[in-house]
Amino acid sequence: MFTGIVEETGRVLAFEPKAGAWRLSIGARTALEDLTLGDSIAVNGCCLTAAAADATTLHFDVLEETRRLTHFSALRPGACVNLERSLRFGGKVGGHFVTGHIDALGTVEVFEPRGKDYYLRIRIPVSFAKYIVHKGSIAIDGISLTLAEVTADTLAVWLIPHTLTVTNLREKRAGDPVNLEFDLLGKHVEKLLLTRSA
Repeated sequence: MFTGIVEETGRVLAFEPKAGAWRLSIGARTALEDLTLGDSIAVNGCCLTAAAADATTLHFDVLEETRRLTHFSALRPGACVNLERSLRFGGKVGGHFVTGHIDALGTVEVFEPRGKDYYLRIRIPVSFAKYIVHKGSIAIDGISLTLAEVTADTLAVWLIPHTLTVTNLREKRAGDPVNLEFDLLGKHVEKLLLTRSA
């Protein structure tokens, strides 16, 4: 479980096929603190298990299914990725509850400065529009954000300068893919309602 509050950005050092899985290696600092192998780390919002580490690098084994369902297939050495360690009991809870299980891929449609802030609009698969509500929560590449605009196939958020400074959004351009995780509460409510009506 995560909160969508990115702790740092790391850089992809390598992402290559190995015998049993793809091996993703990321240069990091904060995410390595107090790390135990087997810990969960959100990488661009996707929950991965730390398989190995050294003083400066995290290594993850990535399933082919994970590459298919996320934008990891587009990751190249040098890519900037958002990193968040899993939620710890007794710590601060900002953002919203994020599981690290990606629901869909979105595509950056508009990303531009407007006044002192930045405006980001993302095209989403129409089948997921039911999970977005004005002023609701969304995790974009693992970043907890508040929805400012909602249409049948797009969502938009406003970004403060701090968010651009501490996340990988500063490198996004129109046409880039992003990982999306919709609010868990909405998905649970939908399931309960479907069960009641059955």
